[in-house]
Amino acid sequence: MTTTATDGAGGHLLAIASGKGGVGKTVLAIGLAQALAREGQRVLLVDADLGLANVDVQLGLDPRHDVADVLAGRLSAAAAAMPHEAGLGILPGRSGSGALAALDGAAVGRLEAALRAATTEFDTVLLDLGAGLDAAVRRLAAAADLLLVVATEEPTSLTDAYAVVKLHRRDRPGAAARLVVNQAGDRTRGERTWRTLDQACSRFLGAGLPLAGIVARDARVADSIRHQAPLLTRHPGCPAARDIASLAKSLSR
Repeated sequence: MTTTATDGAGGHLLAIASGKGGVGKTVLAIGLAQALAREGQRVLLVDADLGLANVDVQLGLDPRHDVADVLAGRLSAAAAAMPHEAGLGILPGRSGSGALAALDGAAVGRLEAALRAATTEFDTVLLDLGAGLDAAVRRLAAAADLLLVVATEEPTSLTDAYAVVKLHRRDRPGAAARLVVNQAGDRTRGERTWRTLDQACSRFLGAGLPLAGIVARDARVADSIRHQAPLLTRHPGCPAARDIASLAKSLSR
């Protein structure tokens, strides 16, 4: 995987962010975690949406432990994780917890350290960050070795994705970030969406935003959510699943 600071020192932190909700970020995070596991990686998927966690809901899980146990120092991130039949570990969040949503800087720092420590046991620790631009999201995004910014063709999504990139570069100059265009009508439209954001970043931020991948709009995604099953398990041959698998191969290389 192309990363920054930790090559040769264990695994990597990979974060997925979006400026707004509704872009399919969590489905993408679950699918990418499973696809990376199929590439032979040891993967820990962390629900790092500290106020509206929903990985456990989307997968129908009933976890014994979650991020709160890690923050309290009761368990390491690896020990708190639960194994999933998709071949990965999952560290759930705690949905609706106002306490987690309002973490101070010291608490976020402890979480960051715990997640970095988990890279000694996993090849990829994948963070599904909350939508938006609050301080905790920005700090965890800046801690990642690679940030994947998710956007759709919607103009508001592109505007918010640009804001994510702008603040990420301010928080960590030179950090690695790439774009994933999700729910694309077709390849051409996905590439057009990327070029729009890439040109804006080049013009106003001094450097473009590389494209990580394009994931097709696919009705099977909604079906997998309804059945609380990973997309790559329920519909392994559908266009979106194939695109996510291709993204995982690219990141693994």
